[in-house]
Amino acid sequence: MGKLFLFLLGFGLAVTGGVTIIAYMNFLPAGIEWTDYLIFIKSRPECYFLPVGFLLMVIALYRYPNT
Repeated sequence: MGKLFLFLLGFGLAVTGGVTIIAYMNFLPAGIEWTDYLIFIKSRPECYFLPVGFLLMVIALYRYPNT
């Protein structure tokens, strides 16, 4: 049960972070450079949900492989 909860929590965080990063890509047609975009998403805490979510999913899959 803990493995499923950890995996679903990681999946939800990864989806939230990925959608947020894609949504912020709408600034690019407004004239913002790629470097400015990367600096901007680096400063936004909700964009860190994507790597944290992937990490939680990997932990859930490899820490409890046969349960």
